[in-house]
Amino acid sequence: MAGRKAGTVPNRAVAAIRLGPKSVAALALTSAAGVAAFAWPLLAGEASGLAHSQDAPWLFAALLPLLLAVAVATVSETGLDAKAVAMLGVLAAAGAALRPLGAGTAGLEPMFFLMVLSGRVLGPGFGFVLGAVSMFAGALLTGGVGPWLPFQMLSMGWVSMGAGLLPGAGTLRGRRELLLLAAYGAVSALCYGLVMNMQGWPYIAGLGSGLSFVPGDPLQENLARYAAYVLATSLGWDVPRAVLTVVLTFTLGGTVLRALRRATRRAAFDASPSFARPPVRPPGTAPDPAGSSDAAPGPSGAPPGSSRTPPGSPKAPANSPEESGS
Repeated sequence: MAGRKAGTVPNRAVAAIRLGPKSVAALALTSAAGVAAFAWPLLAGEASGLAHSQDAPWLFAALLPLLLAVAVATVSETGLDAKAVAMLGVLAAAGAALRPLGAGTAGLEPMFFLMVLSGRVLGPGFGFVLGAVSMFAGALLTGGVGPWLPFQMLSMGWVSMGAGLLPGAGTLRGRRELLLLAAYGAVSALCYGLVMNMQGWPYIAGLGSGLSFVPGDPLQENLARYAAYVLATSLGWDVPRAVLTVVLTFTLGGTVLRALRRATRRAAFDASPSFARPPVRPPGTAPDPAGSSDAAPGPSGAPPGSSRTPPGSPKAPANSPEESGS
């Protein structure tokens, strides 16, 4: 292209999975179901059977994997090719390998750092799928498979998808981008713990009345109890997770972002195949004996390959006026 040096690539954001209308609708439906799964106790009345049902969490736990499968299948309808699958497998394996490093250690989970940066570079659709798959693979490694796993998959999908929705994906670079990602990583790490506490809080027995969920109580009272529960139980895990995410973003974020963008450019997820048109030979011209359409045109406008002088033979010098008159 004119005005571009050879070997350079435009600095722009490329989404590995391009979202169409159906994909957006599926993700919205899955997210809405997830919000209902997390927050239904706060909305249930005292006389509601749902508020006193012990099998409701299991019902939601069985429903969410189906919704996630629908979302993944719909997201892939517009471009989950072999290159995207390979990228998904590599990053999901890396995220799953990072999870055991912080499991059970004061809430330190380095996989949040990778999920945020991957979602930033590869887009919200890829980020949602990557977060869910990484959490599932990490649960298999750590033995953390249980009714809470679908909620963890959905929450981590939200974390990565949110990173892909941050502004300035194609223009913001350098320290300003790292600052944005570090701030988002800290907030998302805290919100992850906040949301995951909502999943188990209504079913934990043995807590005092100041921390327990009371079905049918006004929303503000249950929220006050929930805030006290978070402060008393999980905040000591959520804050170290947020701090570690910020530290890793500032120390390793630039290198990881460059590596991910380089891999994305080389994979060319959004490249469209194009085919060159064959050369059109003027009507009435003889085919090129050498079979090459790139031969230089012959003298006097002759078609390629029909040069009057055989290649390699010396040209006869033209007679000078003196010679012709002698």
